[in-house]
Amino acid sequence: MLERLELLFDKLFGPPWNPVRQSGTLAFFFFWVSAVSGIYVYILFDTSVKGAFASVEYMTREQWYLGGVMRSLHRYASDAMVVTMALHLLREFSLDRYRGVRWFSWFTGLPVIVLLFVSGISGYWLVWDELAQYVAIGSMEWFDWLGIFGEPVANNFLTRESLNDRFFSLLVFIHIFGPLFLLFMMWVHILRINGAKTNPPRGLALGSLAMLVALSVAYPAVSHAPADLGTVPLVLDLDWYFMFLYPLFDIWGPGAMWALAFGGSLVLCAMPWLPPLKGEKTATVFLEQCNGCTRCFDDCPYGAIVMQPRTDGRPFEKEAVVDADLCTGCGICVGACPMSTPFRQGKGREGRAIATGIDLPGGLSLDQIHERMANAIQAAQPARGPDTPGILIIGCDHGAPTKTFNSGPVQSMSLPCIGMLPPSFIDFALSNQRIDGVVLTGCSDCGCFNRQGIQWTEARLDGLRDPYLRKRVPRDRVHVFWAGPGELGSLGEELGQFSSHLARISAKTESTVGGSKDTGL
Repeated sequence: MLERLELLFDKLFGPPWNPVRQSGTLAFFFFWVSAVSGIYVYILFDTSVKGAFASVEYMTREQWYLGGVMRSLHRYASDAMVVTMALHLLREFSLDRYRGVRWFSWFTGLPVIVLLFVSGISGYWLVWDELAQYVAIGSMEWFDWLGIFGEPVANNFLTRESLNDRFFSLLVFIHIFGPLFLLFMMWVHILRINGAKTNPPRGLALGSLAMLVALSVAYPAVSHAPADLGTVPLVLDLDWYFMFLYPLFDIWGPGAMWALAFGGSLVLCAMPWLPPLKGEKTATVFLEQCNGCTRCFDDCPYGAIVMQPRTDGRPFEKEAVVDADLCTGCGICVGACPMSTPFRQGKGREGRAIATGIDLPGGLSLDQIHERMANAIQAAQPARGPDTPGILIIGCDHGAPTKTFNSGPVQSMSLPCIGMLPPSFIDFALSNQRIDGVVLTGCSDCGCFNRQGIQWTEARLDGLRDPYLRKRVPRDRVHVFWAGPGELGSLGEELGQFSSHLARISAKTESTVGGSKDTGL
């Protein structure tokens, strides 16, 4: 369902501006919009029992053109952060990007959820209208059920004279430091991600901000009637993004809600191990082929490779070291190593035909990639002809299932990530007319399962990142089309067009060769 939604937004906005793909960065952006607008609201806010409601009403009614817009922007940006955060969590779960070594980001994301709700709900208290009264009393009754306080906290709301200005000073403290702790946990959440992206594309950010401003002007946030502890509010307009649990609290009571809160939190915390991901094969460095060039270090999306002083006495300053606790076995480091080439073969000390500086010997090794490529090319040979060019499709395990197209002159192979493919293997496949064309595919555009596999592959093909594809490789025989599991039909159409393109190239080449013979050249 999410994939279909992504494809729909791809058509509307394009992959880079797709709000579903950018849900994580949008959550960061909405936090900053809420923080900046909140600072302005705080400047006009009166932190007293009698002045709180009046000051909010002043900025909403009297200064509607600025204070009212900023208050509404503060509210809607907070709501938007809840939506994008929930979408981001659901998307990472549906893509299975939360188990194995990725448990850290999932686990540290849960306190972010709690702190976001603490920050949002405490902000509603500060307005001190009927909605704030309802939420404050419900929250205190919920905590009082634990019996950890000497006197029930809800007693502070029994009469109109129960509250004083110190109460609002405490609320302001919670509402200021809550977001600060939230920001800190958001930083911890991305700590293990190398080159984490926290800002959405500028166009998407400006469009989202314009949408929030338009919403703030068209439907400004307004308050309920002022709080009155002598009465019980009967009709309330809840902010369902933050307060969806409060009606359940009224129906089920505090005990059931604590069971739901603790039980749900425990399940979410344990999900990376329910069930546990099968043991991931980590990369292995072979120092006899490693010159410390740092390319694998630069390209690793998870910071699983560090450069340390040389230990084998060879005349190089650094050597690559893999942290098994961070390695996902994506193989992007293998594709980054300049020694990963099928043109240099010979049995090494480990019995490897292709001696490289880093490999996945316990998973899909370079030797196995070479073997799969050779087998696929060989399978395509019998059916090759002028009108049926041989095509090798190289995809990834998380994209469109390329084996669907295995038939006659079209054969495929799959890698853990397309970023694992060294560009020299494309050169090798097209050299000596082994195959007529190569199609590279993988995950959806801007939706790489391993974050940077697509990005690094494109940069290597364009000669912008080492190791790059040699200029001698005919670019018209290499076609790139990113397709997720739901884009199999689109990939088939691209494949048909590319096959026709290769047939035209072959016909043109034969015509040129024939013409040369006729003229005696």
